Amino acid sequence: MARYLFTTWEGGGHVQPMLSVARDLAARGHAVLTLSDPCNAPDAAALGVPFRAWTTAPFQTGKTRDQDRLKDHEADNPLAVIHRLLERVMAGPALTYANDTLAAIDAFGPDVVVSQELLLGSMAAAEARGLPLALLAANIWSLPTMPGAPPFGAGMLPATSDEERAMHAMVGQMGRGFFQAGLPDLNAARAALGLPPLGDLFEQLNVARAILLATSKAFDFAPEALPAPFAHVGPYLADPAWVEPFPAPSGGAPLVVVSFSSLYQAQEPVLRAILTALGQLPVRGVVTTGPTIDPAEFAAPDNVAVVRSASHGDLLKGAALFVTHAGHGSTLRPLMAGVPLLCLPMGRDQHDNAARVAHRGAGLTLPADAGPDQIAAAVRRLLDEPAFKAAAETLGAAIRADEAARDAAAALEALAA
Repeated sequence: MARYLFTTWEGGGHVQPMLSVARDLAARGHAVLTLSDPCNAPDAAALGVPFRAWTTAPFQTGKTRDQDRLKDHEADNPLAVIHRLLERVMAGPALTYANDTLAAIDAFGPDVVVSQELLLGSMAAAEARGLPLALLAANIWSLPTMPGAPPFGAGMLPATSDEERAMHAMVGQMGRGFFQAGLPDLNAARAALGLPPLGDLFEQLNVARAILLATSKAFDFAPEALPAPFAHVGPYLADPAWVEPFPAPSGGAPLVVVSFSSLYQAQEPVLRAILTALGQLPVRGVVTTGPTIDPAEFAAPDNVAVVRSASHGDLLKGAALFVTHAGHGSTLRPLMAGVPLLCLPMGRDQHDNAARVAHRGAGLTLPADAGPDQIAAAVRRLLDEPAFKAAAETLGAAIRADEAARDAAAALEALAA
């Protein structure tokens, strides 16, 4: 049996999938340890996954809006978001992440290190110890390093002409260039670890022997034949440990479930617009605000309940529509239940997820600043036109098949062997 060290950080929806893979390996008899922020310890405990907290690297003890590390809602352009990622996760704290990872390696003695794709410091630590490294991305691939995939961030569709392919390549090259601002910090960390300097920030990823995409191949826009070392391993989605049961409101009207990010993205205005829209319609609504926003901040119409959390797995069994920011988990889980989506993306991977939904006819997309009347009109259309439901069921069946065949644990066992 092998030993696996997992490293991740409190960035929202990627934590639970990584813990789920660690749990699967433990169930197969392997020893596992997860290194992450202290606020993720309850999620690890709920799955029976041994846990160790960051000590010198940046960490969060809670999940409130004030404790959010990135605060990317304060950035006013994509380049500013990249700089926040570099300064606060990827490159600025690379040495502290590396040192904490080295301490865990020396104490736990792993055969394989499995890292979230932004923790360059953990990758360098695995390189310094000569250990096999895998990256586990619990979403579509977010970095400008995959040939043939549409550029990340703007919701672009697959290229269908040489002109579009050239444009995608140009945008990808520009994105890659933006990230090079973090190269001096990364090379300083590598020098402290006794590693040679890199000429490109993304050369650090070349250490990985496997890059596992914990998403559905049927959902993704990635090339049909993924370039090595990429591989789809299927989605790992479930309610997090902090979710509490909440029954759907009684009645026969269509149930509309609303959920935005578990992280703070200044989503109060869009939630208020949605509440106003649902108040105009003959529906039952449940809005979950997540751990960063107090439900008491909202005045809800009589036909809508606003709660901090509820089991989406339970609510989706009777839902007619899911309204969301289009985070990865909040997109795939409704589709797997055959529920169409209204997407109001706010950044990160959300425009790309929304584009995949709309392209397959499984939902509609509106801007995050859409007004209540626009939202109400979209909700009516999604409830009244059966083609959306049919497309969601078709895509959802394909995603469920990918989930049934998911194999991250097998891929990691092969790496250890």
